[in-house]
This record gives sequence, C-alpha cells and structure tokens, in this order.
Amino acid sequence: MPHGDLAQLSAVIGGLGAAAMLLSRTRAQLLAGLAVAVAGEAVLAAALIPGADLKQLVSPASHAAALVVGVLLVGAGAAALARYPAIVPVVLLAAAPFRISVSIGTQKAYLLLPLYAVLAAAVGALVIRALRGDVGRSLPSLLAVPAAVFVALAGISLLWTRDPRQGTIELLFFLFPFSALVVAVARSPFRSWHPRALAATLVALAGLFSAVALFQRLTHGHLLAGDVERANAYTTYFRVTSLFKDPSIFGRHVVIAIAVLLVAVWLGRIGFWAGTALIAFLWAGLLFSYSQSSFVALFAVGVAVSYALGGPRMRRVLLIGGAACVLAGAAFVAITAVNDSARQATSGRTRLARVTWVVFTNHPLAGVGIGGQPKASKEEAKTQLSATRDRSHTTPLTVAAELGIIGLLVYAALLAGATRLLFLLTGLNRALGMGAAAVFLALFVHSLFYAGFFEDPIVWGVMALAAWAWVAHPRKAPTEPSSPNGPAAKITEHAQDGVPRPTPAELQHQAPLAD
Repeated sequence: MPHGDLAQLSAVIGGLGAAAMLLSRTRAQLLAGLAVAVAGEAVLAAALIPGADLKQLVSPASHAAALVVGVLLVGAGAAALARYPAIVPVVLLAAAPFRISVSIGTQKAYLLLPLYAVLAAAVGALVIRALRGDVGRSLPSLLAVPAAVFVALAGISLLWTRDPRQGTIELLFFLFPFSALVVAVARSPFRSWHPRALAATLVALAGLFSAVALFQRLTHGHLLAGDVERANAYTTYFRVTSLFKDPSIFGRHVVIAIAVLLVAVWLGRIGFWAGTALIAFLWAGLLFSYSQSSFVALFAVGVAVSYALGGPRMRRVLLIGGAACVLAGAAFVAITAVNDSARQATSGRTRLARVTWVVFTNHPLAGVGIGGQPKASKEEAKTQLSATRDRSHTTPLTVAAELGIIGLLVYAALLAGATRLLFLLTGLNRALGMGAAAVFLALFVHSLFYAGFFEDPIVWGVMALAAWAWVAHPRKAPTEPSSPNGPAAKITEHAQDGVPRPTPAELQHQAPLAD
C-alpha cells in the first residue's frame, strides 16, 4: 500500500466514528458520528489508491465532468430522499445486489457502485433531516452495542493486520458503508406498506436474476463471469451466474427470495398456486447454478420455515425427513471421500477450514487483523496456492482467524442481538418477523459454506429492518389505569431488553401496520 500508516490512522478514526454513529441517541451525536466516519472513509480511500491514480479522477476534463455530474446526481437524490424518507429502505434494497466493474488508473475493482450512490444520497438525506430536527429513532441497544463494538474492533485491528491492503478494502467498501446503511434504514419512518414493498422488490430482483440465468443456460453464454465460462469448457455441466461473477452469489439472492415466498405461502399472504409458480421459476434458475452452499441454505430455511409454521404432523415429518436427508448427505460425502478425497468431496472447503484453523490456533486472542487471514494462511500453513485461493469460506472461522476469540465473542453477540430482535418483531408482526428471520437464517447458513456474511449489504439491511420495524411498531395501550409514574408508563416509555419504546404521543401518530 502507498500509505499504510495513513490507512491505519484513518481506519481507527473511521471505526470509532461508525461506532458513535450506531450508538448515537441525539442529533449532535448522530451528526458527529457521521462526520467522523465519512472523514475516516475519505482518508482511507486516499490511502488505498495511489496519488497518480487519484489524479485521473479529474484528468482529463471528461473525468472531472463525470465526477461533477455524479456529485450533482447524489445531491439531487439526497434532496428527494429527504423529502420522501420512507422510500429509503426500498431503494437501498433495489440497488443492493448490483456490481459494476470500475477502473481508476492501475486500480480495478468490481464494486457495489449503484448501492454506494444510493447510500450516499440516503446519508445526505439523513443529514438534511437531522439539521431540520428530524433524526428518526435510534437503534436499540440489542443491536447497536454489538454492531458498534464489532466495527470499531475491525477498524482498530488494521493496526496489526497481516494484509493492510485487503483489510483497508474490507473497511472501505463494506464495514464502514454498511454501518451507515444500518443507521439510514433504522432512522427512516416506517409505513404499513413497507413489508409488501420490500418483499415485492426482493422477489422481483430474484425473478430478474433467474430469468437471465435461464437465458444463459439456453444460450451457453455469460455476461460477466469469465472464470466460470472457462471452467464450463472443462466440465460436463454448465453453471450459470446471471448478473454476477460467482454462481454462489447468484444463488444466495435467489434463496432469500424463495425464503420470503415460503413464509408468504404458509401465512396465506399470497395464493398457493401463485406462490408455488414463483418458487418453481426461481428454483429453476437456481438449479443451474450448481451452488452447493445455496442448496444447503435453501434446505435449512425450507425446513425451518415449515417447522415453525406447520402443524404437529408436519413437524414430525420434517424431523424424520430432515434427519434422513442429513444422514444421506453425510453418507454421500463419506463415500465420495473414500473414492476420491474429502477435499474434492467438499469442493476444497475442508482444506480452507484447515489452513484457517492454523491461523486461529497461532493467534487465538486478537487474530491477524481484518483481511489478514488469506495471507496468514499461505505463510503459516505453507500452502502452494496464491493467498486469494486460501480465503476461508466459513464466516465464523474467518472472524476467529482475523479477530480472535475477542472478535468471535462480539460476532456471537451481534448474531444473538439480531436474532432476539427478530423474535420480538415476530411477536408483533408475524409475517414481517418470520420473513426477515427466514432471510437472515438463509444468509447465515450460506455464510458457513461461502463466507461473505459481512460483505453482503442485505445482511446489514435485515438487521437494520429488525430494529427499525420493532422500534416503530405500535404497542397496545395498557388496559388498566395507572399513574404517570406507574409500571404501565415505564413499560411504554422506557426500554425493555435494551430496546427503546415509542412514547404515547408517538403512538398516536403511528400509522396502523398490517400484520
């Protein structure tokens, strides 16, 4: 890296700013946290990109003009979202999956550019609203505290990371921006149409991706994935990638949409045949991805949703059938391993787990720093492949290797806080809570075999949605009279389980929410 020391300083500043932003309760705290986080983000970008490449942003004149137009568009978007803040979560979800190839001089990357543009506009809109006195509701402590600690720890860990460049990329393009995404979603107003709009957007995106995948299967062509296209030339089957570079990323987006449709069908929010037809269409596209991690996630979420919403007979069938499928899968892997090897039977995942575990056992307390696992695995496990081929495909192992036991405990606390909020939300709004929980489960299971958990904006979006909907959801007024300082007033006005409740005055202005 051209400016390693500057990157470390800005990572610490940005991490503390992002943590302050997540923990903020007042307008001053929110604006201060945003300012520090944005400053850290900007300096981190300057530290990552060489000065000669940065100059190409403004030279020639056409690049400078394009940059000015982009800034003006983001400013116009911020003004629009400040006027209509309720659409912020929907437009963020609509932009979340898309990546665009970007080149700045010698620097080339495949970035979530549409999402970053929308997120910049959403943050700008939040600043405008805050200056007007409308800061929305703060995050509940169940989510804010572990999320803030995790982001701050990741930022500070750049001080000892084994790979400063990769660690900077993780912070610059994922952890810091997605912390702002959580705040932008959680502080937007909640409306009764949000659950339907978010579900429709998610399913429509998956429908688009599946349609493109089926077209690829018919034409045997790819749009973006050159590596997969070359691999297909040496296999007896053809893997599709849709609008992505990796079949597993495509599969992940389809699985979460199927999860939402399963919940909708079980709860009668969509007709059985219409829901079945949509699921079948999405599954047809998913089939040709041949993504093992996606099918495992789909199996897990299908069993979990059906078990939670089905009757006693269905639960017995699922327990027996699920156990049979797990045993059959284990037997298949064992037989394949006997004839070949465990590494090939699991598509190399056992090797990746082994080389990642070596790093964790050598650095158990604080790990090798954010982004440092692949390089550390190559050096300490003495692998013959490039560092990028040693990247762990299991999120808990990645966290353990890079942030140690400390990071693993914070990661567990973050999962526990998000799960608790989803459980509480399900008690108030079953359809919304179950749908969000199904998506979160699918993403978590997928991350056990493909990683990419904290690099997926939808993961952060689901956690933000759980907090946003729970805090904004109206509560039932007490049925018996009580004094202003009595127990009922405390339940309404104060926090339980670290979750702030709306006051009675706020409840009067809440729109009724559909279950």
